[in-house]
Amino acid sequence: MGKKLSWIVWGLSASCLSAPVLASALQNPLGANGIDALRLHQPPYNLLGRKIAIGQVEIGRPGMFGWDKAVSQNRAVSLAGVFMRDGPAKSNTAVDSHAYNVAGVMVSRDKAFPGVAPKAQLYSSAVGSTRNMGQAEECLTAQHIALQNGDDVRAINFSFGEPLSRDPRPDAVLDGNALLTLCLDWSSRVHDVLYAIAGNQGRGGIPIPTDNYNGLNVAFSSPRRGIFNKVDVSNLAAVNQGATARLAGKEFNIDGRRSIGLVAPGSNIPMLNPDGKLNKVTGTSFAAPQVTATVALLQEFSDRQLQNQQRNWSIDARRHQVMKAVLLNSADKLQDSGDGLRLGMTRTLIDKQNQNWLKSDAYQDSQIPLDAQMGTGHLNTFRAYQQFSSGQWRASSTVRSIGWNYGTVDVGSTVDYALDKPLKKDSFVNITLIWNRLVELNDTNKNQRYDVDESFSDRGLNNLDLYLIKADAQNSDTGVACSSVSKIDSVEHIFCPVPATGNYKIRVQFREQVNEATQSYGLAWWSVAKSASD
Repeated sequence: MGKKLSWIVWGLSASCLSAPVLASALQNPLGANGIDALRLHQPPYNLLGRKIAIGQVEIGRPGMFGWDKAVSQNRAVSLAGVFMRDGPAKSNTAVDSHAYNVAGVMVSRDKAFPGVAPKAQLYSSAVGSTRNMGQAEECLTAQHIALQNGDDVRAINFSFGEPLSRDPRPDAVLDGNALLTLCLDWSSRVHDVLYAIAGNQGRGGIPIPTDNYNGLNVAFSSPRRGIFNKVDVSNLAAVNQGATARLAGKEFNIDGRRSIGLVAPGSNIPMLNPDGKLNKVTGTSFAAPQVTATVALLQEFSDRQLQNQQRNWSIDARRHQVMKAVLLNSADKLQDSGDGLRLGMTRTLIDKQNQNWLKSDAYQDSQIPLDAQMGTGHLNTFRAYQQFSSGQWRASSTVRSIGWNYGTVDVGSTVDYALDKPLKKDSFVNITLIWNRLVELNDTNKNQRYDVDESFSDRGLNNLDLYLIKADAQNSDTGVACSSVSKIDSVEHIFCPVPATGNYKIRVQFREQVNEATQSYGLAWWSVAKSASD
């Protein structure tokens, strides 16, 4: 999913540059012009992903120091465990430089080229040669990683995919029913893990499992004038129109459901190869692990809060729905002008046609929650920390202007979150609602685990809607300021200006039952309260 290029800086080879110069030139993807994760490594935050387990599944695996000769001279990437499918890895077998580069994005401890979460515990497994395996073995591998660390892995990275040409279903399309896609949606719920999936790119060919509901698909950005703020032209993420119509159902979800959730840097990412030499890599393969490792930073903070028994904090912070909501809701869309009305966002992200979010159908149509190319925007790890650290606010009392919650809603019912202060006119509001498609394992041997001869059942997706309404409105038909009412997506997302200064509430509505009568969800919101000086 990525290509590797030799690394040249300003026409000079890397060996000609001092370490400080290299650091400033090459750390942009994780710095303020990228995802702004390096700030969290420093005081007062001191977040490095300590004691947080994350996972990696690929065709090959990264080499482990002391186990594989390929990394005998390089200790930069420290791994908690390496496997071959659901068993231990054999020394010097299935070691792959692509997998090593992906692992480096997450957990590299090299001072010049640190990973997003250098102290996280990374468990990595290789699926092995595609000649001898398929989606069943890939599912088995993902399950094995999800069960590591005492069944406590917070996020798993997929920087590979399956082509539809290898799917055994006749006339296979991206309808969410490929075995591997069903597997990931099942595992998300059963193992409570967020899957970060490298989005499709180029001419496609590796779309499965990008048709998942419960994971998070990642496209990649390239820099303009040093700032990662444009969806790279090689991303395959467009509306099924014109020249792309022939790909409908092959490289795009067949029902119009959007695929991409987030954008992260993926162009010319500086990286150390297994032999310790400097490389530059490009592709969604290297954007997705930035999302995976961001989860590790947030979860280290979460565990710290829980250990210190902080108010407005509970174990709900570990839920994958909450993590997904926080990441999507804190993404950058439009650069703030300094007055805070655009929620302090740090960049304006543009798509391949140089259009920003305000030109997107997702902004203009309440039935479309995600932009086809940009999702909800560009990953900003520091903003994700700000969103997450605001704490959990339940619907039983008034809530702060920024917060999150994990809750449930019954069919035909609504849950309201009344904001405790008036919102400021013309300020923007970001709200994201996440819930799961229900996929169940047909567990023929009753061992509560997937086995390669077993299958899954898709029980569908309940239909939830999301509103920002005036505080005194009694129903969802009156006083609506903004809404997100997709009938097909597992996410609702609002980004809109407040029409008038006043009191508002966020409403989650269970519109239509497809499976269970009670639906759990993750919710995150970010708004601007009117101050005394306004």
